[in-house]
This record gives sequence, structure tokens and C-alpha cells, in this order.
Amino acid sequence: MLIDYNHVDICREGDTILHDVCLHIDEGEFVYLTGVVGSGKSSLLKTIYGELDIAAGQATVLGTDMRRVRRSRLPALRRQIGIVFQDFRLLTDRNVERNLDFVLRATGWRKADKRKERISQVLRQVGLADKLQCMPHQLSGGEQQRVCIARAILNSPRLILADEATGNQDAASGMHTAQILYELAQKGTAVVFATHNNALLHHLPGRALRCHDHHIEELPAADYAATAAAAAADECDDIPMATPVTANGQA
Repeated sequence: MLIDYNHVDICREGDTILHDVCLHIDEGEFVYLTGVVGSGKSSLLKTIYGELDIAAGQATVLGTDMRRVRRSRLPALRRQIGIVFQDFRLLTDRNVERNLDFVLRATGWRKADKRKERISQVLRQVGLADKLQCMPHQLSGGEQQRVCIARAILNSPRLILADEATGNQDAASGMHTAQILYELAQKGTAVVFATHNNALLHHLPGRALRCHDHHIEELPAADYAATAAAAAADECDDIPMATPVTANGQA
């Protein structure tokens, strides 16, 4: 099991954000984390990669006890986790290739030819093979987010955390971003996708969790399907996908 949380409390500045969290995620799962702004989605993700401490309970991420882990051990844990942020966080003074090369250098890739090969691989995977020399400002928001996904998968992580990864995109670009992450889950990488866009649940099915009233609850399939279908109907003119994708990835 990649994430194993049992009766976890998450606090920030003395306030309880989430209480009694039980969360279990295994390889290859695509898990939506829903809830209104401020409900605790980002705080939960921060505990998974060690930016926010856990106040109580038992929590294991990729075999690491998050209640006992030393700060010096967090970089090794984070190398196994890909993180996709809403605000991109690309280095604006260098092109796409150098943005990705910076990460590979920082994580121990010493051979230039191996770095170049890996960069080409991930850019092909996200459909940006022709954007190698582009600066971030020359890319659309959707393209910048796909560079962020490429950056997140450089080291073949076992787990990807996407924090409102489609929040700054239009419906079409957001769907493209979500589709890439969904396909990664189909290949065995677990994905936790924090979003307030319920329409995505209709097109790309997965487990659905909701942060609500300081707790996390798993939505029954019938409940989230109804919510997702209603949201999809509201956005049907904007999202370029006519039929939902089934759990095995087929339309």
C-alpha cells in the first residue's frame, strides 16, 4: 500500500483542518480528492510529501512513517513522488529542456546523454516533443501544465499528487491534463487528483473522496456518478469528449 493513514489529525497554526482521516491508496489507483476551497485538500497533500506535519494518528507513505521521519530523509521520499501544482512553478529564465534538466541534475542524473534521452521521452509522453526549446512564457497555460506533468514523471514516481492541476485552464486544456494523469494511473502509477471540477469524474472515473466538515468521506459510486453527470451536463459545450471513459480506459 502506497498511502496508509489511520485516524490521522491534520492541524495548521493550532487549528484542526482534518480529523480522524483514514486513507488507503494502492498502486495504479486514480483517486479524486474533492471539496470546496479551504476544506483541507491541499493540507492533506502536503502531509503526504512532508511539508505539513501530522498531529495525531498513524501515517505511512511509500513505507515511510510520516510521524517519525527525519527532515533529512524527506528528499529521498519526495524523489518517489511526482507533484503537479496549480501555479506551474516553472523556472522562467530557462527553456523547457533546461527546466527538466535542472530536476534531473538535482536528483542525481550525471550523464548528459541519459538526461537528454529522458527529457525527450517525457515530453513525447505529454505531447510536447516540439516544445523543447520554448521558454515558459511562449507556452499556453495548458502546455505549461503539461511541462509540469513531464517534470513530475521524470524519475518514474510511484505516486503523483496533483493539486488543482486544472484550476488555471479552460475546460478543453483541463480535460487534456486530466487525461494524461489518468493514463499514467492505467500504467500503474497511483494518482491523487485534488479538484473542484466534478465534471471530470464523469469522463474519467475513479475513486472519489470528499473533504467536508473537517473529515474525509468516500463517496458511494452512485452518489458521485450523479454529481459528476450533472456537472458534465453543465459543461457539455466546453469539454471535447462525447462519451465517458470506462475503468479499463475504453470509451
